[in-house]
Amino acid sequence: MASQLPAFPRTIFTVVEPVSLVAGCLGPLVDADWFIASQIDNPASPASFSENARLVALQLGNAYGLLFLVGVAVLYTTTELKVVRNYLVALLIADVTHVGLTCWGLGYERALDIAAWNAVTWGNVGFTVFLGLTRSAYLLGLFGSGEAVQLSKKEL
Repeated sequence: MASQLPAFPRTIFTVVEPVSLVAGCLGPLVDADWFIASQIDNPASPASFSENARLVALQLGNAYGLLFLVGVAVLYTTTELKVVRNYLVALLIADVTHVGLTCWGLGYERALDIAAWNAVTWGNVGFTVFLGLTRSAYLLGLFGSGEAVQLSKKEL
């Protein structure tokens, strides 16, 4: 029941995040070699990427697509705010582990060299931190309690 979320988190979770998940899905599906190379600004040629790396990239793209579908299903169909809150808690846990694993993979120096981050790193770290902070703020009640939005039905 996303309509009960306050306006800012509702917009982030029901519009911005789903669009970002579609982008995350399409990146590796459209060009797996680019996606692999952009994870850590890999100077290797695409010919040097293994079939295993390409398969993992495609599977990750599929996982982003699944997250998109689950998010849309939960946020647009449930009538229970508790389900939405539990979904957001699960995503917050995933945000923390996603950023932690990305920074671990980047290494200490690259993780702290924000000026050198590419678009993929900004998505993996910067945007995910933004989503996590937005989830935390909502779960802590910093956006207010939210009110049910009444949608009027037009009679035909």
